[in-house]
Amino acid sequence: MKTPALKKILPLALITIAILATILIWQGASGPGSPTAGTTGTAAAGPAATVLPVTKNPITATGTAAGLTISKAKAEDNTDPQTNAAVPDRLQFTLSNSTPAPLTGLEVYYTMKDTATGQTESYYQKLDGLTLAPDTSATVYFDNATGTGHYPENKYSLYRTSTNEVKISVEAAAPGLAPVTATATKAKGTGEKID
Repeated sequence: MKTPALKKILPLALITIAILATILIWQGASGPGSPTAGTTGTAAAGPAATVLPVTKNPITATGTAAGLTISKAKAEDNTDPQTNAAVPDRLQFTLSNSTPAPLTGLEVYYTMKDTATGQTESYYQKLDGLTLAPDTSATVYFDNATGTGHYPENKYSLYRTSTNEVKISVEAAAPGLAPVTATATKAKGTGEKID
């Protein structure tokens, strides 16, 4: 049988536990390496990263020199650049360095637009762990896989959830160089399959 004092303490204890759990979850979601809305994304160090949309483009590169290029942007019918084998659909593109120096500090901002509804969603990612040696190229994948060149994506993004055509505008930048852009398109339907 519950005592009157226990009846008064029990609801207060449950509320305290709920508040502490909320604080711990919030700290885990916004701690080091985890993005929050309006901030940078995470590195490719671990799987299942949380990727949230951003409200503005944080790239502030003001360089005008050429040297960084972007090509082969795809959002469906993807292939492995080394083997040409089909791989699951994902946003991927190739960055190239034509300068005499290695490029580090690379960053990417991309916007998805549902062409039927007009809804947009934008993401930012520092390309941590990626260095482009002089006169080399590297393909970047947003697929939640691990390893060099693989970065997290939001599995609930417009790209993954909209059944309409989605156009993706990509901007890549490196310190001291002019930013570069590319576009990729997902046709009607949903992706995430090997074609």
